[in-house]
Amino acid sequence: MSAVRKASSLISWKSTGRLQNTLSGCVERTGVTLHSGRTTKVRLCPHVAGEGRCFALRCSLIPASIDYVEESPLCTTLSKDGMRVRTVEHLLSALEAYGVDNCRIEVEDVEGGDVRDFEVPILDGSAKEWVEAIEEVGLEHARDDCGYSHEAMAPYLCEPVHVLRNDSSLLAFPSPCLHVNCGINFSQAASIGCQWFSSSNLDYSFYKTQIAPARTFCIFEEVEKMRELGLIKGGSLENALVCSAKEGWLNPPLHFDDEPARHKALDLIGDLSLLARSGSQGLPVAHLVAYKSGHSLHTQFLRSLL
Repeated sequence: MSAVRKASSLISWKSTGRLQNTLSGCVERTGVTLHSGRTTKVRLCPHVAGEGRCFALRCSLIPASIDYVEESPLCTTLSKDGMRVRTVEHLLSALEAYGVDNCRIEVEDVEGGDVRDFEVPILDGSAKEWVEAIEEVGLEHARDDCGYSHEAMAPYLCEPVHVLRNDSSLLAFPSPCLHVNCGINFSQAASIGCQWFSSSNLDYSFYKTQIAPARTFCIFEEVEKMRELGLIKGGSLENALVCSAKEGWLNPPLHFDDEPARHKALDLIGDLSLLARSGSQGLPVAHLVAYKSGHSLHTQFLRSLL
């Protein structure tokens, strides 16, 4: 009983003043995956109101929900009943920012790999191509099986919340509007160093131009170790920014001077979208301050709200 009272006191669901949306049609993207290095196809399809976003893996459905997050390195993974899909954060970030509340996401391994293990393609390492896919078909109001529209709701934070892990932190404060502050500090790579990205404007047009093009990045000296762990098999200079501690950026130019910090904001939006329920907005309306955070800390934060 106390856990229920605590959860209800942290989040208050309020109307966004709009109806739930879905896509107006289906659209596909195919590409190499970051970690497995395989080629997969993703088909984004309209979905009925109240069902939210879900991943369709053959005959299995995995809701895009914090309830199904599986701890995994360097990406966000969803799993259910022995099936899993990795690297969902960039796609979910674009869907959340554009208000695609209900969407059926079909993922297919073009190479016919493990029927239980899927991964979303990395494309260029940003959310830019997912934004283009959404705009290609556009949005419409979603309707349920009886033909009714549903009101879109959003979670508002009621009390300050924070999660800490070593020198990483994610703090959230009640606010009538959404504010995002993302900081990183890569002291081992002077070309990245310490940088912050802050915004109080996260509508779809701002997201499209200022956040979606920000690509994922890594430190060159850490690449071999990650590959020895079976990760980033599909990583390349075409789908990630690579920075050497000694030589600086190996594949310039950057889209923004603070592109790494902006990409962290992109990831944050995608991960926090997993708070969504029944076609609601997932990203909490709050003043969010993330410092050196990552997928695991974002998951810890959402679970602390529940």
